[in-house]
Amino acid sequence: MTGHHTLRQTEDAIGERLGGLNVDFEAMWAVSNIYRASSAIRNHLEQTVLRDTGLTWTGFVVMWVVWLWGESETRHVAAEAGISKSTLTGVLKTLESYRHIRRFPHPTDRRRVMLELTASGERLMRSLFPDFNRQEAFVVKELDSEQRRGLADSLRKVVQHLETIER
Repeated sequence: MTGHHTLRQTEDAIGERLGGLNVDFEAMWAVSNIYRASSAIRNHLEQTVLRDTGLTWTGFVVMWVVWLWGESETRHVAAEAGISKSTLTGVLKTLESYRHIRRFPHPTDRRRVMLELTASGERLMRSLFPDFNRQEAFVVKELDSEQRRGLADSLRKVVQHLETIER
């Protein structure tokens, strides 16, 4: 249970509230369960893997993006992390204070800012990610391999669909 009410109680209340409306309940259940699952997973990972690191979820995602792609421009990191550039600025102040990330001017356009992980940030990600992945495995423990692949494929289709209309 991620909130005050159980999943079943919430679904029953929604059914009662919206029963007379012409809505696509299958779509609503799918999207609301994606939201609930992502919130529950985020909370779980914050309370387990990230709890003793000083990292917020957003800080971890920013570090993940820079770890994955290497040296990156701030606007691209913000877009990949799904946050605004102003939010990124605040996150970077914290990550810089921990000496996990470094800002530096773009080599050809000094108005633009680049990011890279420091040696400390690199070490943190290399040590943290195996624990993170163990918790990912825990989260989907009740799904067999075929269900995991099916879930990943279904969610990938949702993301790809939205990416095609947002471009």
